[in-house]
Amino acid sequence: METIKEELKDRKETLLSTGKLLEAQRIEQRTKFDLEMLYELGFCKGIENYSRHFSGTKPGQPPPTLMDYLPVDALVFIDESHVTVSQIGGMYKGDRARKQTLVEYGFRLPSALDNRPLRYDEFEPKMRQTVFVSATPAAYELEKSASAVIEQVVRPTGVLDPIIEVRPASSQVDDLLSEIKSRSQKKSRVLVTTLTKKMSEDLCEYFSDNDVKVRYLHSDIDTVERVEIIRDLRLGVFDVLIGINLLREGLDIPEVSLVAILDADKEGFLRSQRSLIQTIGRAARNIEGKAILYADNVTKSMDHAITETTRRRKKQEKFNLENGLVPKMVNKSVRELIDGTSHTNIQNSTKPKSNIYQETKLLKNEKSVSKELARLEKKMLEHARNLEFELAAKTRDELTQFKSKIFQTKSNPSDGITL
Repeated sequence: METIKEELKDRKETLLSTGKLLEAQRIEQRTKFDLEMLYELGFCKGIENYSRHFSGTKPGQPPPTLMDYLPVDALVFIDESHVTVSQIGGMYKGDRARKQTLVEYGFRLPSALDNRPLRYDEFEPKMRQTVFVSATPAAYELEKSASAVIEQVVRPTGVLDPIIEVRPASSQVDDLLSEIKSRSQKKSRVLVTTLTKKMSEDLCEYFSDNDVKVRYLHSDIDTVERVEIIRDLRLGVFDVLIGINLLREGLDIPEVSLVAILDADKEGFLRSQRSLIQTIGRAARNIEGKAILYADNVTKSMDHAITETTRRRKKQEKFNLENGLVPKMVNKSVRELIDGTSHTNIQNSTKPKSNIYQETKLLKNEKSVSKELARLEKKMLEHARNLEFELAAKTRDELTQFKSKIFQTKSNPSDGITL
């Protein structure tokens, strides 16, 4: 506590000497309030920004992290290392840029800058024994691994990497539409990647006008909604998902049998060798997997991606033949976002007895419907705020079923309901 007071005194003098009176007053008020909270309650809001004082580290030294508590012989796995390694290096700069502003304007003491992610040069010595896991390793991982590189391209299920076709970009939209309708008849799903958000929106609108059940995924959609969209795709609520740079690593959807990459010959980050291989791999969970690259020219990145995928496919075919392995898709259940129960269990479970569904008069009254919707939404949000996620999930299901009941009744002319 005393070191916090000393730092406050030094910081206040520095701000006053540079004529920053408002900042000096602000940092004094905020820090004294935090100190009082620490004395009385043992914690304060933003207590992590004083971590340097509690841990006893010197200014500029890296803070204690989980890596410090691992045993000397620990084995560290870095998944999707081609992305993760660069993100570890980038976290420090992003964090410092944000906190530097807070320190400059008197919202935090300079010691808050030491509550930060590790720089990569600090993280690297703490890695101990490390296994880099990636379908598209970068130069750093290959350099560090030297000759200790193991290829694991065959799958226990025997499923092969997808067949790749290159088709003209001039007729890509209409050709893709016919492919989508063909795949929809087989009850399989389609992923489409574009270069811009505008193109995703226009394509989504065009496919909707042609009776295709479609949605698009972009960075403005929050994580929770993103997971729900993926879940709905697997459940068959819609057949086509359009995206830009989110349909890559970590997306495991066995129902997807077709990946379409529009404007594949436009060289850049989104159409680099690594991006193409990762995107093509989204169709590698289905026994009928296919990837279509729409391009008027075969670029160097496209050529590398096609060559590498073909090499892996031949290796997989050879392994299957030698071991008598018949390709078989994984039967992966769809799980709910909050409570972890599978969708099939929810469908088969007994519906809760509730006045919502028993009182048909409620559905006849537009005002009552609006009030009930508002009540359920308020109840769901209240449970979520209280971290009662199971209750929030149950209320969400009630709300969804209630909306479904309303729409079903609305579509029946004999009920005479107007919403």
